[in-house]
Amino acid sequence: MSDRLGLRERKKRRTKQALIEAAIRLFDEKGYDNTTVAEIAAAAEVSPATFFNYFSAKDEVVFADDVLYDGLLQEAFAGRSADEQPEDLLLRTIHQLSTADAWSFPFDHELTRIRARLIATVPALRAGALLRNASLQQRLAHALREAYPEELDALHAAALTGALIGAIDAAMHSDLDREPTTDVVRQAAEIALRGRR
Repeated sequence: MSDRLGLRERKKRRTKQALIEAAIRLFDEKGYDNTTVAEIAAAAEVSPATFFNYFSAKDEVVFADDVLYDGLLQEAFAGRSADEQPEDLLLRTIHQLSTADAWSFPFDHELTRIRARLIATVPALRAGALLRNASLQQRLAHALREAYPEELDALHAAALTGALIGAIDAAMHSDLDREPTTDVVRQAAEIALRGRR
């Protein structure tokens, strides 16, 4: 029974991955507004009904990995050492996030660049990203405050995480064609938290 369950889960992951890749490539080729769910499903070789088993709308495909953040953040914070400063914890967390195997595709993958470009240029996706980033920043600030209750008040935690998320968001839409995404993210995080490269 567990082998069958494992096979079913692997098949579901492959289908979801195929939908994500097909959608991002089609959005890049045809434009987000000009791409239909039916076209995404056809490119992934599934039915439109199967698409809706995974996503309720086409914009969700672009943000499919957002559900992973909380688990990855929890894992990074759980590894905090007693003498680790808040800035160091955040930098290590960003490194762990940018190199995690859990994402649909690695940070340095071509589709990461395409996704970032889509978010920067498609108003509906940009709006969605801003809302998601605001929520992520609040959760990260809360976790940071809990990790350092004696050292950080709400304002300091919000300022640190706001600077970090803002810097990474801005960097993801600027230098991706010249440098690997993991390097861009790391450099942006260091500038935000340490004021230097």
